Amino acid sequence: MKRAKVAYAGAIHEAVEKDGRLQLNDGRIVEEQNVVWLPPVEPRTVFALGLNYADHAAELSFKAPEEPLVFLKGPNTFIGHRGQTRRPADVDYMHYECELAVVIGRPARNVKREEAYEYVSGYTVANDYAIRDYLENYYRPNLRVKNRDTCTPIGPWFVDKAAVQDPMNLTLRTYVNGELTQEGNTKDMVFDIPYLIEYLSSFMTLNEGDIILTGTPKGSVDTKVGDEVITEIEGIGRLVNTIVGDETFGIKETSKKVTSQQTT
Repeated sequence: MKRAKVAYAGAIHEAVEKDGRLQLNDGRIVEEQNVVWLPPVEPRTVFALGLNYADHAAELSFKAPEEPLVFLKGPNTFIGHRGQTRRPADVDYMHYECELAVVIGRPARNVKREEAYEYVSGYTVANDYAIRDYLENYYRPNLRVKNRDTCTPIGPWFVDKAAVQDPMNLTLRTYVNGELTQEGNTKDMVFDIPYLIEYLSSFMTLNEGDIILTGTPKGSVDTKVGDEVITEIEGIGRLVNTIVGDETFGIKETSKKVTSQQTT
């Protein structure tokens, strides 16, 4: 089952897909374009994977990591389907990242990989934008790269794990203004979902609502104000997002970039 969270007629509703429309939890049927889409899950601790596809690491002139490269994301970053992501006026390179988001369904501690899926409640699509201008290096992505407000659209659907036969064999695609710019498959992850759950739960407790963003394949390109970016994952959903400028957020002047002298 595909489930969503939307705002309609002044209230927040759970909703399900029904014949190309939305059925709200009060039974009303509404058109998808007449609601405000919210993130389908409320993120708690969010783990993001860097360089978790070997082809993406290669396109950045890096070797695939020998241990998961993990960093955290704040809840301020998340917006829903058909939302707007701000591109600051002073940046030179801001690219999308189509990622399978794994949602944890119950507390997990010291989980063995063969039992990992028992702790998954379902999946959604994430588009985790990165601003390369602020990157110190790819092995230490700093806050200004990945934790900016509105930089992570997620949704539109939360899909129960029972509806996904093999999450490690799903096609990922990204379209910019209708042109296919990225294509890959989750089978090409360096560290698969069971490994990541085993790894993370070996030193900390994963809780219900925690999310693992599993990385992106090669094909990330710069985006500009006005671009419509669609990230889709086979069987999970098609997430639409638009890039907007500072003026949309009432920002007249963007602060100058801060460059770190630390490079290792």
